Parts: sequence; structure tokens; C-alpha cells
Amino acid sequence: MKQRLFGTDGLRGQGNIFPMTPEIALRLGLAAGQYFRNGDKHHRVVIGKDTRLSGYVFETALTSGLCANGMDVFLVGPLPTPAISFLTRNMRADLGVVISASHNPFMDNGIKFFDRNGFKLPDEVEDEISELVLGDDTKWDYPAAEDVGRAHRIGDAPGRYIVYLKNSFSPHLTLDGLKIVLDCAHGAAYGVAPCVLEELGAEVVTVGVTPDGLNINQKCGSLYPEVIARMVVEEGADLGIALDGDADRLIVCDENGRILDGDQIMALCALELMEKNRLPGNMLVATVMSNMALELFMKDHGGRLLRTDVGDRYVVEAMRREGATLGGEQSGHLIFMDHSTTGDGLLAALQLLRIMRERDRPLSELAGLLEPFPQVLRNVHVKRKIPFDQAPLVQEAVRKVEAALEGKGRVLLRYSGTEAVCRVMVEGPDTDLVEKYTGDIVEACEKHLK
Repeated sequence: MKQRLFGTDGLRGQGNIFPMTPEIALRLGLAAGQYFRNGDKHHRVVIGKDTRLSGYVFETALTSGLCANGMDVFLVGPLPTPAISFLTRNMRADLGVVISASHNPFMDNGIKFFDRNGFKLPDEVEDEISELVLGDDTKWDYPAAEDVGRAHRIGDAPGRYIVYLKNSFSPHLTLDGLKIVLDCAHGAAYGVAPCVLEELGAEVVTVGVTPDGLNINQKCGSLYPEVIARMVVEEGADLGIALDGDADRLIVCDENGRILDGDQIMALCALELMEKNRLPGNMLVATVMSNMALELFMKDHGGRLLRTDVGDRYVVEAMRREGATLGGEQSGHLIFMDHSTTGDGLLAALQLLRIMRERDRPLSELAGLLEPFPQVLRNVHVKRKIPFDQAPLVQEAVRKVEAALEGKGRVLLRYSGTEAVCRVMVEGPDTDLVEKYTGDIVEACEKHLK
């Protein structure tokens, strides 16, 4: 099997350890430049990043490789991943590059690409680029000296993105009178997110807006929603918004501090769109990780849930194929295809705020639509990602649990696309039993996969 550089969401790993090394980033820039330039001169590339210290390293290495292969590079600095998708389209660029490890800790970093239409690259294109990067005999098609690319820093990129987000909010509405707690995870949205909400009229209480290169996602952001839940109650706020390091995820809490995940937000937004006859085919797209309660909710309201593999790129691919306009993940990636080509935490928050404003009701009254089934997710660190059908102890444990659930729950095993981890998920009607069943499968995984 050929080695792949890319996982479910681009290239990712710990900084200065393969594959996240300056050498690989340089070769990645050369390979992407060669692939997208395709013999022509001076195609455009937009590069953005989050606030990790190692971002400087990979920004410089990528820029060098891209310019060397004849691409003009536009550097926009720290901005959310969806901002790079937007700017790639807005600037008529041929490629967008994001340097970020999303919700991971600061020592990790990653690189992902968007095509000229703002969509993540398909597997086959990533594979071709991987072959160029990893090939011992790769011949770089360097242009003549006068045809190498130039690098430019674009100072107005944040303003462009802010205007785009504000235009996604209904023009006849404002956020006047709303008090919002906003957690930017010391990440890429620390500058633009408060501006968007304040310019729309909200009073914003911020947390996680002082990045130092080392504190991104550190006990804050969408992985730690209890931070906004506590602050909302303390501040008497109307809503809490938590983004992750690259701001493509959204988790919220209502005015009582009740936390809502991506499934619960999707249920609210899908129902609102169905009531307005604005959800094509009454279809919502989500992944295999979404709670069974979401599937039953859609069915009960005359809609249907289409499931995909884990990863927002696969959600987007299914949405494009099926003509769907709403999709996402339980983790908080939410895609509103009428506005964006990728998950955008802040844009999703604005759609939620629009519904609150149009109905003039607090989030607590709108969000009680979905009571998730008890769900337990455990990670097992593994040495090798053995196919599950070649792990008889694991298969037997799964069979026993599925028989005990009697069709009233689910078992899901999958390997992480970015880490040496097996994810074990069990859903069912009883919390204690779900915990026990998960433990049984985890024990089998630890015996067979470690």
C-alpha cells in the first residue's frame, strides 16, 4: 500500500516530527505548486494559519516551495480555516492553504488545502501530491528565474471575512440587547469573531482571545464548553459560543448554561429550514458519529438523515452529490451550503442567532428538541491499525454488546484519521449499561490492538 501523507483532514502531526517537518512542508509547497501551476505562470495561492508558534515555520517553508515553483503567494496571517476557503474564492485564487491542527494542542500542527471553489481536495488529488512529496525520484519542473513567484502580505483579509460573515446574517435584524459569552480558544478567530458580534450590536464577553503561540485550545474553546456554561450563568448572558483553534467548530450553551452539541444545533436549524420549505428533500447530512436521536428526530418531522464517514469533508462531498444544504458533525462542524463550502463555527453561530431573533425567544425554549441517547466514546491508543475483521476478540465483544442492545442502540468502532487511536462508541437507552458495554469493548481492544 502506498504511503499517504493526508488523513481525514489534511496533513497533521507533532511539529518537527515526521510528517510535520520543514522539509516535508517545503516539498509539499513544491508539489502543490507543480500540480496546480501545471506549466502555466503565476497562479495564486492564499495561505492562512492559526496561532501556533510553529505556524511561522510551516508558513515560511510552504511559501518557499510554492514561490520556487512559480506560484504567487498571498499571506493573510492568523484567520479561521473557513476564512481561507472564502478568501480563496473571493480572491479568485487557484489554491488555499491552511496551517492548523484545529482542536489539537499547540505542539501539533497541520496543513490542508482548498481548491479554487473553496472545497477540500479529493483523496485522489491528495494522493498525487503525496507521491510527488514522498517520491525519491521526483523531478521538479522549476520555472525560469524570471518566472518564480512572489509573496505578498494582505492586510485587509480580516475585514473581507468580517463583511462576508455579517452579510450572511439577515440585514433587517441586529443583535442589539443580546449579551454573548464568546470563547475563541486563543485561536485563529481571536480577532475577527468579537468584531463580527459587536458590529451586529451584541455585548460580547470574551475569553480565549490572548494567544501566545502556546495556549491554543488549552482548557478553553469547543473542547471545554463548561467554561462558557459557567460564564454565561455568572454574567447573566443570553448565549455562550465556543469555537476551536481554527474556528471551524461550534458548541453553544443557552442562558441557563445548558450545553448543546452539533447534533442538537443541527436539529434546531433543520426544523426551522423544513418549516420554511428551504431544506431540499428535507435532508440533513451527518456522520456515523451523530446520535441516534437525531436520526429519529428527522424521521419524526418528515425528514431524513443521510450518514457519511467521519470528517466534514465527507459530509460536504455527500451534500454536493445529493444537493443538500445543511450538514455537519456532532463535534460542531456545521455546513450551511447556501453560505459556505466548509464548516464555519462563527457563521453557524450567526444562523442560530438569526433564528433566536426572528422568533424572539431564548435559546432554552428553542433548543429542547433533541434529547440525545446516552453515548459513550472512549479512545484506545494502538500500535497498529489492524482491520477489525482481523481482530476476533474485538469482533466477539462487539457481537455480545449488539445482542444485548437488542436493536435499541449502536456500536461503532473506527480508527482516527490523524492519531494512532481506535475510537469505541456505544449508544443505548441506559447510561450505566452503555458505560459497561463500552468498557467491555475497550478491554478487548486493549488486549488485541496494543
